Amino acid sequence: MKIRLTAFALLFSGALAAQNPYIAVEGAVETAGGIVVSLPQTILAVDLTVERDMTLCGPYARYAQKFLGVRAPLNDKTVWTVTDAKIGLLDGDTYLDAGTRVPAESRQLSHADGGEEFARLQPDKMAMVTPSLEDAARAAANQIFSLRRHRLELITGEAGENVFGEGLAAALKEIERQEQSYLELFLGKRTVSTETRRYVVCPQSDKKQYIVSRFSASAGLLPENDLSGDMVILQIDPSGADLASGLEASAKETSVVKCRVADPSTCTVIAGGREFGRAVLPLYEFGRTMNVALPRRK
Repeated sequence: MKIRLTAFALLFSGALAAQNPYIAVEGAVETAGGIVVSLPQTILAVDLTVERDMTLCGPYARYAQKFLGVRAPLNDKTVWTVTDAKIGLLDGDTYLDAGTRVPAESRQLSHADGGEEFARLQPDKMAMVTPSLEDAARAAANQIFSLRRHRLELITGEAGENVFGEGLAAALKEIERQEQSYLELFLGKRTVSTETRRYVVCPQSDKKQYIVSRFSASAGLLPENDLSGDMVILQIDPSGADLASGLEASAKETSVVKCRVADPSTCTVIAGGREFGRAVLPLYEFGRTMNVALPRRK
């Protein structure tokens, strides 16, 4: 005996499937290959996408107002937000790999490379003392103003007649990169990354609301039993539509097959009182079972 667990198990005829794709045979059916037992069940996949906005305070942040005339964030800050949610059907094979995580995407909101590290000023090898933090900040500010003067000289042609074309573009790009490196020492770095996680839900006929995960603006996605975060809910609203109209066999029919008709239910993902995803999917758990007459052999 072969037992199969699938969302669209064993459609007993092409004609019936063409009329209604939400029907699956239920129970034991004898086929040319033997007896097949089918139990139509729906498996839902909920893909949640969150975004992390991380700001790192620069080491010279408290001197930004004094030396550059601008205000800078004085503390590190990380904020998570839910950006998207998708709901879909899983088959048996995909269900086994449902825990696979989508690779995270990250973008650096600055021109400098180096991830979360800040640029360092080269120490003065002619001096015997280590400068204070304020003196180091003053030196970094002087470097910024010096780079800006050099850029202006290149643009106006005061730096020489031999810098033009591709050489001029490369020089301006390098000056821009170095300036951003020093500015980050005052203004800090900001990195935005996205992450998608998949959660699997097996609906039950007596339950229309499921806690998929929990979410915190300071920690991101959390396990569903972590009460420190807000609930991310999957809400299921069955339509109650009778898709089996005209297909059910009469009481006089003797050659019938038991089928399960799925209900086109509205599935909604809600987090923090806001809707992030919606889909209408066929759920067998909220449908009904009926007998369909088999074609008579001539």
